[in-house]
Amino acid sequence: MRATYMYGAGDVRVETVPDPVLQRPTDAIVRIVRSCICGSDLHPYHNLPASPQGTPMGHEFLGVVEDLGTEVSGLRRGDLVVAPFAYSDNTCDLCREGLHTSCPNGGFWAAGDVGGAQAEAIRVPQAAGTLVKLPVGENSMLLPSLLTLADVYGTGYHAAKQAHVTPRTTVAVIGDGAVGLMAVLSAHRLGAERIILMGRHDVRTKLGIDFGATDVVPERGGEGVEKVRELTGGQGVHAVLEAVGYRDAYETAFGIVRPGGVISRVGVPQYEEAPIGFGSLFGPNITLTGGPAPVRAYIDELLPGVLEGTVEPGRVFDQTIGLEQVPDGYLAMNDRTALKVLIRP
Repeated sequence: MRATYMYGAGDVRVETVPDPVLQRPTDAIVRIVRSCICGSDLHPYHNLPASPQGTPMGHEFLGVVEDLGTEVSGLRRGDLVVAPFAYSDNTCDLCREGLHTSCPNGGFWAAGDVGGAQAEAIRVPQAAGTLVKLPVGENSMLLPSLLTLADVYGTGYHAAKQAHVTPRTTVAVIGDGAVGLMAVLSAHRLGAERIILMGRHDVRTKLGIDFGATDVVPERGGEGVEKVRELTGGQGVHAVLEAVGYRDAYETAFGIVRPGGVISRVGVPQYEEAPIGFGSLFGPNITLTGGPAPVRAYIDELLPGVLEGTVEPGRVFDQTIGLEQVPDGYLAMNDRTALKVLIRP
């Protein structure tokens, strides 16, 4: 089959590799019908050390079940399924508490002996707990929106849920990428009436307004902090949903959050140290939360709105390519000429 590998920063290749096979009775083999490039994939695109073996890429996909291990229940060959970006058994104590990304029997795509999703097929460990059957066909017009359930919609929703967004919450979202826009959509669906989107790309921020943003702040750094403070009467916001992952985004977050507020980070942090002391978080009683979204915990809740068409999270996909064009897709997202690239293997 054909699959995407990254051999170092900026070095993305689509190659012929062995077809995946069942290795354990809890596995499934899925033929991928849609996958995509994630904003987090750009981190290794910028800084992955060169290696001779390469790293498989991709962690979001919809697919059709082709084969099943003997211990997989609840699925049949031919089912169209969505997979969260982390696989899990969905039965352990942590999964039952909604922490599927910490499942002791789980893990992540494109790691260890598990392949990536920017490919024609994939082996799915813990298939019964991971895969969610979809009640549509593989040619449905809903596929782009359904694909967002694998990561970005659930991640944006996680940011808003962890921040306890309600109709009384004033929200700021840092980042106008796909996750940031999904955070706007999620905050709006949770009832927030004031949502400030911090982004500077007009096409993206206009989509953010469609999703529920009430204000757009293109300024960055100190100017951005000052603008948000101005919009909130000097107080700052109740909740900051940080969807970037860089240190300057974190510093903006604690610059705009009000006393007693919440900073909810879902952008993969590219730093280990940041201010958390008396003068930044401790003194004003600010909560720092977030983390890798356990999107499996949210799929059942978010799926009906997608199927009914009351939300269209798939609008974040603004470019569609074939598998052989994946290197061009990375370049487009890196150059900000594409928001999020959909792949049709």
